Amino acid sequence: MSATPFWLAGRPATGDDEITVTHPYDGRLVGTAAVPTEAQAEEAVAKAHAVRKEAAALPLHVRAEALAHVSRRLAERQEEIARLITGENGKPLFWARGEVGRAISVFRFAAEEARRWSGAAQRLDTDPGGVGRLAYTARVPHGPVLAITPFNFPLNLTAHKVAPAIAVGAPVVVKPAPATPLSALVLGELLAETGLPEGMFSVLPVPNERAAALVQDERLPIVSFTGSGPVGWSIQQAAPRKHVVLELGGNAAAVVCEDADLDWAARRTALFSNYQAGQSCIAVQRVYAVGDAYDRLLPKIVDAVGNLVVGDPWDDKTQVGPLISEDAAKRVEAWVESSGGTVETGGARDGATYAPTVLTGVRADAEVSCEEVFGPVMIVERAASVDDAFAKVNSSRYGLQAGVFTRSLDIAFKAQRELEVGGVIIGDVPSYRADQMPYGGVKDSGVGREGVASTMADYTYEKVMVLTGLDL
Repeated sequence: MSATPFWLAGRPATGDDEITVTHPYDGRLVGTAAVPTEAQAEEAVAKAHAVRKEAAALPLHVRAEALAHVSRRLAERQEEIARLITGENGKPLFWARGEVGRAISVFRFAAEEARRWSGAAQRLDTDPGGVGRLAYTARVPHGPVLAITPFNFPLNLTAHKVAPAIAVGAPVVVKPAPATPLSALVLGELLAETGLPEGMFSVLPVPNERAAALVQDERLPIVSFTGSGPVGWSIQQAAPRKHVVLELGGNAAAVVCEDADLDWAARRTALFSNYQAGQSCIAVQRVYAVGDAYDRLLPKIVDAVGNLVVGDPWDDKTQVGPLISEDAAKRVEAWVESSGGTVETGGARDGATYAPTVLTGVRADAEVSCEEVFGPVMIVERAASVDDAFAKVNSSRYGLQAGVFTRSLDIAFKAQRELEVGGVIIGDVPSYRADQMPYGGVKDSGVGREGVASTMADYTYEKVMVLTGLDL
């Protein structure tokens, strides 16, 4: 099997090393990816830096059509790419197809936003000193973007970094996760069909230990990283003068109030604790049921989790597949065993697959309670009141999203006011994300926002021009 080439300044290239990609479920060979040499990585950065002014000056229709082209081509190849994601990541086809569908939308949203990307005029004669003056404010890119992407959504989270960069006219250098480089390389292939200027994009599947040189390179003034907290904060510390965007995950909580539809809450928390095998930053990890809702909700959750279809990700009926590796599943197993809780269902490992698990009575200081488990594990706990439930949500050092199952508008707005998170989802799980809305967290969940328009703002700064001597 020949290695899939990487993308160096818009053209395919091979290096003198390869990454071997294996299927997490059964270890079969999925493919290999060429790894750029240090000299090739340097060339990619140099060309991104050299083309930055041309990129910023690209007409909006050129940017928009390039983005629309990628959206169309993703749609044409949707099943093929979904199968590639399942192959390298191990997520069931059901979820892989959904990921491609979301990436199609991200590039479409970016094409639409690019066509609307415009400055704003402001009369300054609201004050006597501004008579005859008009301010024109535009947003301009900081420069080339370094996009470091994770394994759990290898296509869509790459799309969330690449599409906004092209929309604002910023070159982008992608460093995909070593476990899942193939999806990003397909995205490079589609971008190469657009005729964007040389240097506008590169996809470099380099080992993680070589990322530090890219992070510290002054020619890449924006770093957008999605991944673990320790790595993310180390990036910020290593590049204090750069604009760094970090999405670092969390341990998402759902509050189930006494007025909620408990059947709906049980089905949704069960599914979205375990989708992607729990390997999502906003997978349901903690459930706080208020008052006597706990006694009615717990058996419904246990039943719903127990009925999830676990197994071969190539089976269309499978809802929960393997984790990214057997080591990841062993870590989850160890966390459950050390939690001090009662296993209501699940709690068994088979290779890289860990059974969907519900825990009760977990110690407050247990890792499955305090940290991001990134596996198919949910803890369920009683809360004495809504205030108590919200306090439990806020006790985490993370703050990405939270879900609140309630029919009360008063509780909904109370949640919006009081929960220390970047997003509050009323009537559903914290796992809901619309790709066009702002998405990001507070506290140890990171800084900055994704969502196409929000990322475009993050990649740019305001630049003001004042016209003088006008007869307004």
